[in-house]
Amino acid sequence: MKNTHSWFRPAAAATSALALGLSLAACSGGGSEASSNRPENEVHVLVYGDAGNTVEQAMVDSFNETSDVKVVLDTIPGAEYQQKLQTIIDTDSAPDVFFNWGGGSITDFVDAGLLMPLNDFMEEDPQLKDGFLPTVLEAATVDGEVYGIPMRGTQPVMLFSNKDVLASAGITEPPATWDELLADVEQLKAAGVTPIALGGADEWPTQMWFSYVYDRVAGPELFETALNGDPSVWESQESREALGMLRELVDTGAFGNNYQSVKFTDGGSASLLSSGQAGFELMGSWAYSTHRDAAPEFAANSLGFSEFPAVEGGKGDPENVVGNTNNYYSVLADTRYPDTVRDFLKLMYSDEFVQEQVAIGNLPTTTNTEQFLDQATNPEYARFQYDLVQSAPNFQLSWDQEYTPSATPTIHGAVADFFSGRIDEDGFIAAMQGL
Repeated sequence: MKNTHSWFRPAAAATSALALGLSLAACSGGGSEASSNRPENEVHVLVYGDAGNTVEQAMVDSFNETSDVKVVLDTIPGAEYQQKLQTIIDTDSAPDVFFNWGGGSITDFVDAGLLMPLNDFMEEDPQLKDGFLPTVLEAATVDGEVYGIPMRGTQPVMLFSNKDVLASAGITEPPATWDELLADVEQLKAAGVTPIALGGADEWPTQMWFSYVYDRVAGPELFETALNGDPSVWESQESREALGMLRELVDTGAFGNNYQSVKFTDGGSASLLSSGQAGFELMGSWAYSTHRDAAPEFAANSLGFSEFPAVEGGKGDPENVVGNTNNYYSVLADTRYPDTVRDFLKLMYSDEFVQEQVAIGNLPTTTNTEQFLDQATNPEYARFQYDLVQSAPNFQLSWDQEYTPSATPTIHGAVADFFSGRIDEDGFIAAMQGL
């Protein structure tokens, strides 16, 4: 995804609706027959359960103050979200509106006719298009139709750190290059702490290391070529070089011995960083709000953040970023109250929305965001994130979001198995070529 603007371009197990623990049971597909199964005067909005839900609830509460049709916010814990959404999306338990990542995460739903194109909403209210940065809607556009409205903030992956731990180990600056990172790993090991926290049990945090190292070594073209149907690039010299660097990092003990039993989604890897048991963690920008919620003193005083290190001699621009362009609200095609949904989506470009998001460390992709950066709880972090994304020549959407959900188990399994040593370079290459 080439960035040509001032910001960026951007098979589930069966589970019963009752097991979701949600108030979604009354929500079914709309239309003349299906809509009768939905509760009257309610619109259900399903979101990924995490610290960001405070803003989502605030928007729901604000909307409900003046709406006769009430919005009900439902959550699924983050680690379970993708699988359970896949399970309910074409059932009577489907939400009216749901959280997603754009890209491959919605294309199957579009192909199945489950989602409502939002272009008509945008004609009725041009701010649903013009209120967002010029290219942010591209990640939620399929065949010229827009299927998602940005509903959180842009989420670049960055290198977080515990400044106190680094200082105690004699590290005065975050690593600017890969060689400096390797040197910092050795210093942190000598100091008796885990150099890098990793929620390996979730698998997707491990993927972040692959995304960045591949980008720095080979540039974005390698992944783009694979995504466009040429899997031969996975066995290229650049691919093997990236895998060799990752193998070296793991073999040095950078992640300790227990990372595959640690999760980010239950706060495990974040707590390693905030408690001083680790020096670094590579994580999406949402980590700030996670720390602010769980360890506010650490977030305010000791949390560091920096860009991913450059790889000397690599083809990738060191200012490239990877992560999630944004999250999106998509709408079920047969929602019972489309006008209510449209009006609720208008809040996503409002000043109130931007202020609430920057207050928890998120960076909305609205055209009015910059004017509120100084109101953020941590203006330094807000400005850093803004500048990081604004200057990025390329913003690579997470691998597991670029591909359709059916590819996610293969990608997650391959990165986890390579880190653990269960497969070697050839095994990883073969897995990725099978997507």
